[in-house]
Amino acid sequence: MIFFRFRQRRWLILFAAVLLLTIGSSIWRITTTPSLRPAIAPLPQDSHIQVFFNQSEANVYTDPYRHIQRYGDDLEQVIVTAINSASQTVDIAVQDLNLPRIAEALVSSAQRGIGVRLILENQYANIVPATEALKILRSARIPLIDDTADGSKGSGLMHHKFLVIDGQQVLTGSANFTFSGIHGDLDTPDSRGNANVLLKINSPELASQFAEEFNQMWGDGPDGQPNSLFGLKKRNHSTSTLSLGNGTVALQFSPLSPTQPWERSVNGLIRKTISQGDRTIDLALFVFSEQLIANQLETQAQKGAQIRVLIDPRFTYRSYSEALDMLGVAHPDQRCKIEADNRPWKNPITSVGFPQLPPGDKLHHKFAVIDQQTVIVGSHNWSHAANTQNDENLLVIQNETVAAHFSREFDRLYRSPSVGMTARLQNQSKKVRQRCQLSVAS
Repeated sequence: MIFFRFRQRRWLILFAAVLLLTIGSSIWRITTTPSLRPAIAPLPQDSHIQVFFNQSEANVYTDPYRHIQRYGDDLEQVIVTAINSASQTVDIAVQDLNLPRIAEALVSSAQRGIGVRLILENQYANIVPATEALKILRSARIPLIDDTADGSKGSGLMHHKFLVIDGQQVLTGSANFTFSGIHGDLDTPDSRGNANVLLKINSPELASQFAEEFNQMWGDGPDGQPNSLFGLKKRNHSTSTLSLGNGTVALQFSPLSPTQPWERSVNGLIRKTISQGDRTIDLALFVFSEQLIANQLETQAQKGAQIRVLIDPRFTYRSYSEALDMLGVAHPDQRCKIEADNRPWKNPITSVGFPQLPPGDKLHHKFAVIDQQTVIVGSHNWSHAANTQNDENLLVIQNETVAAHFSREFDRLYRSPSVGMTARLQNQSKKVRQRCQLSVAS
């Protein structure tokens, strides 16, 4: 009888243990099962040009640093995968890099014999204290220069964001390789990163052109002669166009001296491309301050093109912003002077403003979609400085499959925008009038 009771108790203990393990396993599965699902179906990708957005609703991933599950394509993982795929060389030119996983991938590639070269903007290459990523790179002695390697104090901005892998593949877009540029601010749980895009393009011909740009800036590398070429010191690049799959890609690099014809510049290429839009023109821009492009948009609007424009909220209503022109408004600057050649539209449109963004995030895009078949995209902001001072790149892609991705991103941003004569704009106009004691159009 005693033995039976012992066996019974042992069976009960064993049953309880199994039950606890089963319940615990179920709880673990529940807590670790993704609570988010893609909100929309993914679009087909072109075989030569793949498009990724860090706030895309067609994908879900877990931020590897904050462990936050969120909508978006993991741009950092796309970059890391490309670096790890290299069999010969990895060349990177990017304004800022502070993501440790990218730094670790570069070090790992260098250790397996891959030629790795890195160019940064001097303000970020020499930041004090150094970021973890920079410490990783310098500890491994990854070859690195910045835009003071030409013997100057630096170009306007080394503003590129591109990689060239094995002379075959290019990754480029608007995203800096940073927490805020891709995932979100580390100390802001609601941040989802500045709205950005990354393109992965398989084209040896295009890669060779980016490689030429890189090599001009690289010169003979670290500790060499000051023979690097940045900014206006570089050889002038004209627009080059190549066929790629079912479409074409035009490429041009900045800057161009203001002494040269403006039409030959990257902003000139933007205006030329805009002039071909006769149905729809959608712009998602960090900053927009190039008057001649705004003038061309007015011409297209007069011809019947439907125009929608979103600009980062920090720049939408600046005195130099072309958003004001499109809204028929003129604001003087801090000296109460109206910008030279300023031209508010005679027939303003109301589809101009800014998107609703997570706290702390920016609309960092620099893209346009024209007639749902042509995309303008790159590191190049639509400004005079980008055109005449900075190291930049711009692509004009004619490809309906690629354009569909950008149209979807624009529609996401335009879902609940603040456009037209917003209360914020009216309040700003009132303050400007009071400050300058002028009659400002409102």
